Amino acid sequence: MTIKQVPKLDNRCRILISDCDFTRKLKPSALFSYFQEIAGLHADNQGAGIDTLAREHGAAWVLTRMRVDVTRYPDRDEEVIVETWPQEPRKYEFDRDYLMRDLAGNIIARGVSVWVVLDVSSRRLVRSEVIWRGLPGALTERAIDCAMGKIKLPPEPAAAYKRRIGCSDTDMNGHLNNSKYVDFIMDCFSMEQLRRRRAGSIKVNYLSEAFPGDTMVMLTADGAPGSGRVYVEGIKEGDGGTVFVAQVDLTAGSQESE
Repeated sequence: MTIKQVPKLDNRCRILISDCDFTRKLKPSALFSYFQEIAGLHADNQGAGIDTLAREHGAAWVLTRMRVDVTRYPDRDEEVIVETWPQEPRKYEFDRDYLMRDLAGNIIARGVSVWVVLDVSSRRLVRSEVIWRGLPGALTERAIDCAMGKIKLPPEPAAAYKRRIGCSDTDMNGHLNNSKYVDFIMDCFSMEQLRRRRAGSIKVNYLSEAFPGDTMVMLTADGAPGSGRVYVEGIKEGDGGTVFVAQVDLTAGSQESE
């Protein structure tokens, strides 16, 4: 397999009505989807897209951690530029960065993510050199200069609600889609809370798969008083296994369009 270097990829797109929430702005889960979509396009350009991995390695990309920081959520029908680029891979992990800009060039959202390649049959990780050979040095610029470590919840989180996963929540691999986790996270807040405050930063650790028919219990815990930080954990009802852990930093300010 020959991999060509494409240092950056950018794509101009319009914010669709279906990607907005009651504030008439891009909803957080859709922002995650925009970043994940351009990641897939870029991997295709590099010769390491999902079809190539499946055909040549019997493997698939798996998102393990992601953080998105938002300065401003774009409005319905607004045009934006979405940009991505990869970092030099580690032994098993692939870091990827993202930016969203308005048409004036202002950065309105930043993202960083960590991906791994999983052998579908053995469920073992595939070494990065297996699919990354022949690629010149990647960029070192970072969208967010941060460590993508584990999220630690405060003790004794409280149950917020339960959600049964349906077929419409799944992706092409038949499990809960990455962006759907963000919908589950944001549903821990009331509409009144989200009228007064927005999610300025969302960090998610994806820990295990969830499938249609599973019921997840969402647990929440507040961070330090006055911080605006809320932790969310999704666990499977029954075995109590953790599916994801998230950290949301809420920023004051109305988000509804005038």
